[in-house]
Amino acid sequence: MAIWLVRSGKYGEHESRFIEDGKIYLTWDGLGEKDLSVASDYQDIKRIVEATYPDERQGRLNNWSGQIWAFALAMQPGDWVVMPSKMTATIAVGEIVGAYSFVRDAEPHFHHRREVRWINAAVPRNSFDQDLLYSMGAFLTVCQIQRNDAERRIRMMATGGWTTRTLPAVSLPAAQTGLTTALDEEQSEVDLEQLATDSIAKLIIQRFQGHGMALLVDAVLRAQGFTTYRSPEGADKGIDILAAGGPFGFAQPKICVQVKSGDAQADRPEFTQLIGAMQSVGAEHGLFVSWSGFKPTVLRELPGQFFKVRVWTGKQLVDQLLANYDKLDQDIRSELPLKRIWTLAHPDD
Repeated sequence: MAIWLVRSGKYGEHESRFIEDGKIYLTWDGLGEKDLSVASDYQDIKRIVEATYPDERQGRLNNWSGQIWAFALAMQPGDWVVMPSKMTATIAVGEIVGAYSFVRDAEPHFHHRREVRWINAAVPRNSFDQDLLYSMGAFLTVCQIQRNDAERRIRMMATGGWTTRTLPAVSLPAAQTGLTTALDEEQSEVDLEQLATDSIAKLIIQRFQGHGMALLVDAVLRAQGFTTYRSPEGADKGIDILAAGGPFGFAQPKICVQVKSGDAQADRPEFTQLIGAMQSVGAEHGLFVSWSGFKPTVLRELPGQFFKVRVWTGKQLVDQLLANYDKLDQDIRSELPLKRIWTLAHPDD
């Protein structure tokens, strides 16, 4: 058995489709109506790729062929897949339960597919050891994750409440896997920005879990220029923070904020509670911060509440923290000591 990294589009734009359909798709631009089931080995895939992209350089064609071969031929039922979310600080984990199939009349980007049983569609990124996150940071659409006994450790996480412990570094040579054509994470550049974000997120959840998350959100809002009131720890009836403009907090906008720091995604009843809390305090707007993201039941409500409510996942909270870091209170910065660095941008950025 193997474990594979699969991405749901360059920007994660197809994440919800992957989860809701119970499938993974090879959303490869230009590959559309090329039925890969006619291929029996890597060389067949490579011929299809070379014919489809005649103007691409050979190195890139070899790279693409390896990834496409992995999706169409190397993956097997029983293998597991991990899909890091671009929208939330979570990773979906699933089991492949079907062979590759091609649907000619499907919508663009969804011709090539495999059936998947999602075991957990939203495992918090901070549940994974840093070396596993490093492997999942590969700049590839499809690759095998195998460094440091990754498959066994992730399968153990599934039986242990999605927690893990750091193990001694043990890299398995590629020859031991029996797969010499598929690209793996060691052959790819790594998303250093995502790795830095993961490190920051792990420190946040260590130091600001529970009511501390509300303290952090409160600090970010004050750095943005709001005057705030933070509820004391305990039952808050859906009101963790009140924020408004002006030095006294009498100006617009008036915002009611709810903050969830747990591992579970926020659900519709909690969203409804925020709407009720907004009405009870006369707030025109609401901000719902959920470290582990939101269930589809919440996401479906957002268009109807577009002019009233905004939501932040853990990823968006980190983004806001970094954007306003220099304006944060000194005590917050001492808990989260960060420095800015420069690095080369990836060619696809």
